[in-house]
Amino acid sequence: MKRESRLSLVLVPERAASEDNSVNESTRLLPPARPRFKPYPTYKDSGVEWLGEIPAGWSLKRLKRVVRFQGGGTPTKNNIEYWRGNIPWVSPKDMKVSMVLDTEDKITAEAICESATKLVPAGSVLIVVRSGILVHSIPVALAGREVTLNQDLKAMIPRSDLAPKYLMYLISGMQRELLIEWKKEGATVESLGLESVANTRTPLPSIAEQRAIAAFLDRETARIDALVAKKERLIALLHEKRTALITRAVTKGLDPNVPMKDSGVEWLGEIPAHWEVVKTTWLFSIGSGTTPRSEDPAYYGGELPWITTSELRESVVVATEKSVTEEALRDFSSLKVHPKGSVAVAMYGATIGRLGILGVPATVNQACCVFSNPTGIDTWFWFYWLQMRRPHLISLGYGAGQPNLSQELLRSLRVPTPPLPEQRAIAAFLDREAASVQALVAKIRDAIARLTELRTGLISAAVTGKIDVREEATA
Repeated sequence: MKRESRLSLVLVPERAASEDNSVNESTRLLPPARPRFKPYPTYKDSGVEWLGEIPAGWSLKRLKRVVRFQGGGTPTKNNIEYWRGNIPWVSPKDMKVSMVLDTEDKITAEAICESATKLVPAGSVLIVVRSGILVHSIPVALAGREVTLNQDLKAMIPRSDLAPKYLMYLISGMQRELLIEWKKEGATVESLGLESVANTRTPLPSIAEQRAIAAFLDRETARIDALVAKKERLIALLHEKRTALITRAVTKGLDPNVPMKDSGVEWLGEIPAHWEVVKTTWLFSIGSGTTPRSEDPAYYGGELPWITTSELRESVVVATEKSVTEEALRDFSSLKVHPKGSVAVAMYGATIGRLGILGVPATVNQACCVFSNPTGIDTWFWFYWLQMRRPHLISLGYGAGQPNLSQELLRSLRVPTPPLPEQRAIAAFLDREAASVQALVAKIRDAIARLTELRTGLISAAVTGKIDVREEATA
């Protein structure tokens, strides 16, 4: 993003994160308003391309002159006693917060003495220096207490003329520019060049001004974060509403006054009196697939789509990452072509219970169960019914740890089935309601994205002196 467009984001109203008062206002971002923040009186050229001009009273120092760097390491996993302590051990997965107070893994003092990791003082600025996430962002956080690090992180321990929180905000607000400066070329894993990091010319206001900027950003980002959290909660409520609508429609129908009867299925309860309860084997042909030998190129790259569970995303599947050949069909009897309109459900792993409707004739791998050739049941009604029953299906799964579904289990399901015209009416109703919810969620996500960009722009402008927030910090 050009500096001009990012700076324009900080021309915000008097309160950057005003309260939303109703669901109807939930997608409103921020109303137009007069510019709030003024620039510094005078500027000078920083001599740093990504930084541009800085206030005349600010200085520049290489990062290595104002911080001390410290790395980390991993105590051996062969000694389980090392991992039964209470000292936080920070790895990239813990870097999703602005201040690290706790970690998923903890180690003992003995582990510190006998490994490459060392204690890092509270107030250190932590960054991830080796991780796939560096493709698009630099995770940065403050150490809220003494911690240790793994080898994929570095701690920057500020000296007396650098406020830790100012440095954290500088890295957070200038990630796009710093990623370009810091990326290590030619590395097999995304990583930062530590020499480039150390030699970064860093804008330095006075220590009092750094603290004022940090205090201002604490307040303003908290307001934006609160509004983002409110919008995310609204998304969760909309998804709950959608689930409740589906559950009601596929188990009770659309007529609230219809006579009811006991379904004879304990977890199902009452259903409309004119509905039947039918086993899935009476409604579908049920099958699966397989994975042709990956080392044989003759089996892949054909014209037959091959679906894996990662491609089941609660929608119609029209494109797949891989395809198989007619030769694969001949050599693997369990590999079948399932017709367009079939419903696939994931049976194993992290995607268990996820669904997809085949938008084209396709084959599947062995982790997919496919319901095809429906008799007396509408495909979309069945799709919505499976969505509603996903938590129940997972609870019926077998195996230690991550549960698995079996074809036998899915064949034994008993499904409440209205007359076919009523199924189609229910499916059409749910299509409309789902589309309405999805449209509103998309608007809210767009508002969240713009708020996130506003937050980054505000931080960037403050830490580089494009706006003067010294008076704002005490407002």
